[in-house]
Amino acid sequence: MSLARLQEVLLLVLAALIVLPVAAVVGSWLQWDPHSAGILREMAATVLPGYTVTSLGLCIAVGVGVAVVGTASAAAVTLFDFPGRRFFEWALLLPLAVPSYVVAYAYTDFLQFSGPLQTWLRATFGLEGRVFPEIRNVAGATVVFVFTLYPYVYLLARAALAERATQLMEAARLLGAPLRARMLRVALPLARPAVAAGVALALMETLADFGVASYFGVQTFSTGIYKAWLAMDNRIAAAQLATSLLAVVVVLLALEHRAQRRMRFAATRGGRAGSGEAQPVPLAGRRAALAIAAGSLPVLMGFVLPVLFMLRPLLADWTALPWDRFLQWAGNSVRLGGISAVLAVAIAMLLASSLRRSSDAVTRTVVRLAGLGYAIPGAVIVVGLLLPVGWLQQVAPDTPTVYWVTGTALGIVWAYLVRFMSVALQSMQSGYARIPASFDDSARMLGTGPLALLARVHWPLLRRSAAAAALLVFVDVMKELPATLLLRPFNSDTLAVVAYQLARDERLGEAALPSLALVLVGLLPVVLLSRALRAR
Repeated sequence: MSLARLQEVLLLVLAALIVLPVAAVVGSWLQWDPHSAGILREMAATVLPGYTVTSLGLCIAVGVGVAVVGTASAAAVTLFDFPGRRFFEWALLLPLAVPSYVVAYAYTDFLQFSGPLQTWLRATFGLEGRVFPEIRNVAGATVVFVFTLYPYVYLLARAALAERATQLMEAARLLGAPLRARMLRVALPLARPAVAAGVALALMETLADFGVASYFGVQTFSTGIYKAWLAMDNRIAAAQLATSLLAVVVVLLALEHRAQRRMRFAATRGGRAGSGEAQPVPLAGRRAALAIAAGSLPVLMGFVLPVLFMLRPLLADWTALPWDRFLQWAGNSVRLGGISAVLAVAIAMLLASSLRRSSDAVTRTVVRLAGLGYAIPGAVIVVGLLLPVGWLQQVAPDTPTVYWVTGTALGIVWAYLVRFMSVALQSMQSGYARIPASFDDSARMLGTGPLALLARVHWPLLRRSAAAAALLVFVDVMKELPATLLLRPFNSDTLAVVAYQLARDERLGEAALPSLALVLVGLLPVVLLSRALRAR
């Protein structure tokens, strides 16, 4: 078999592996099951309207919140000069390191009725009953999502404003426009496509969430899928519920792509004339204080306070914590993350190199399918993987395939690759974009074959991109909760799963140890991202 033929076969296999979970979920509607149809009718008459209203209300509140917080913080550090501006440029990225469910555990531990704050207030001021309202509700979930997901808007809006906003605001100032008019009529319209793209990404993360919604008792579509699968023991009903969530995600993904196209159009049109001449507007007094507050509040709410709240129980009784089991949980997380990262980088390099050599219809389709995985919620991927396993078990109960998918790490690594392949693929494609095509032509003229070209020319130039891709996939796998919760092999709990289980059992002090470990791991890509932004 020729190398080109082998490559085509591998691409088709990859396409099948990536498409299978989504195809199984969508194909569940073709399987008529009176029992699942009855469950769906019962859910439609009882809980589905609540799922819809709650998910819609949560998305609206989170969308408005991340748009306001992300845009305000991006405008503050990009358009204005005030004390601490350089610090806030990178500090505003820190909430990316903290998973949303970890922030939920931290605030609940500190603010609950038996928590240290309310206990101290009752003892000091003689108060009775609850001092603060309950945080475990939709409003609390909204606050958690806003201050952990606003960096999506901040990053894109900051890039859009840094492109031309400073120069255009300077031109508007020379024409006599006051600062308020420059902000409302120049800067914000420029950032609008970026804000829309960031909001779409934040809403996809909100819909995909299971940890916060489950722990706070918020009835969203993600929690409904798990209830239909586990509590009602009907995989068809769960899959048909997952299609509704998948349809909403597809709409959000289309909106995000449209906003990204508008961002590219706005960034390329008109060039960068006058770049470097205009400077951020200096602020002093009350305006400087407002800018500092716009940068301080998100960092405080999304990173500093959650970390401090988790450090308190950890330092108070660190000798009683299960350190021996912690090493086992960390080892499982590192093992799964390492395997997934290596496989994701290898597959991403195969896809990117194939697309570089030949952009035929098959290659383009496989690359597009691989790029869709990150937008698919973990709950949908889990249902899509287990549905074919259940069908296969009914047809051939003694086949070992079922065991390999459900009883080993194969199934969970498969889910990770479907979910996070796009992360590695984007990094590898950006690395290939920096390699001139003339390098390939010169190597071929010297008689270099395809494998030697990949090993001796491409790989030395792609090592940094591959390392960045592996790190991003590794961190995402470490923090992934929904897929890990259901697909992990027996006796192989990870840090994310243990943190969720301990918090669910109200053992929040013990949950601080794995939660802080996840935060520490999450800081690695944030540091790399902040360095990359400073290098621009």
